[in-house]
Amino acid sequence: MNKSLRGLCALLLLCTTAFASAEDKTFLIKFSHVVADDTPKGQGALMFKKLVEERLAGQVAVEIYPNSTLHGDADEMQALLDGKVQMLAPSLAKFSQYAPQLQVFDLPFLFDDLDAVNRFQKGAKGRQLLSSMEKQDIAGLAYWHNGMKQLTAKRTLQQPADAKGLSFRIQASSVIESQFTQLGATPVKLPFAATTEALRSGTVQGTENTWSNIQSQGYAQYLTHATQSDHGVLDYMLVTNSRFWYSMPHSVRMELEAIIDEVTYAVNKAADRQNQNDRAQLQAAGMQITELDAAARNAWRDAMRPVWQQNEQLIGADVIRAAERANRRH
Repeated sequence: MNKSLRGLCALLLLCTTAFASAEDKTFLIKFSHVVADDTPKGQGALMFKKLVEERLAGQVAVEIYPNSTLHGDADEMQALLDGKVQMLAPSLAKFSQYAPQLQVFDLPFLFDDLDAVNRFQKGAKGRQLLSSMEKQDIAGLAYWHNGMKQLTAKRTLQQPADAKGLSFRIQASSVIESQFTQLGATPVKLPFAATTEALRSGTVQGTENTWSNIQSQGYAQYLTHATQSDHGVLDYMLVTNSRFWYSMPHSVRMELEAIIDEVTYAVNKAADRQNQNDRAQLQAAGMQITELDAAARNAWRDAMRPVWQQNEQLIGADVIRAAERANRRH
């Protein structure tokens, strides 16, 4: 056998052995998240584990680490990049340094409602955003809902001018900071866990959050008024390490994607249900909830357009236009 033929045979043997080893290997997915097991995200993680164990037994194993027991907000993304965990579901705001386009979800009063968000996320631009961090070895797998953001304060917020002079707790986001500055309010960047104390002490007099977070965190004891503004979306992105993901056989990835689709549907339904129930509980407990009619909502949107314009180059005019089209107002 000549050298060329021996070399070719050796290469084929190496490829066959590598393929067989990938097929025979059990892949471990460590899924780390920062919330409790009884939240929609926590339940989604457990459902993912259950379905994987049923359908990919011996091929994929899943370990769930809730409540920051393995990694917290501050270090979970680096852990994913280092291969210490294989799956996360951080809030979309956490990805701005990797893909500024994702800040489209923070633009105030861009989306009319959750149906519009769903249409955008399922459309071409929304799907493109899932793969926008591939160069950084981050693969987006799905959007998981927390819910639409509502404004809460110590007084009624019916018109944009009503927010002037108030201080609002915000997460670290230049877009959200611009939103409150545009209203003549003061944005105060604070960790989520520090919000209750800031409300109690009077450091801030307002927040923006989902009904479920407003209820679970007890904000109603400090803030008596809420506006059903639906002015932005607080969502998570289910992500994995790209190198890990593509190291698995195609057939395994296809089954995982089918499981993720099933879990995503359940998570999003559960989040919607929880927000509706928590809104009703807040109202029953005495929180005054203001609903915006079409004219009032247009006034808020018009007041916020400068924030869209300030961030158009960063996010992309094409992304913002696609989000507007998802509203189907015409």
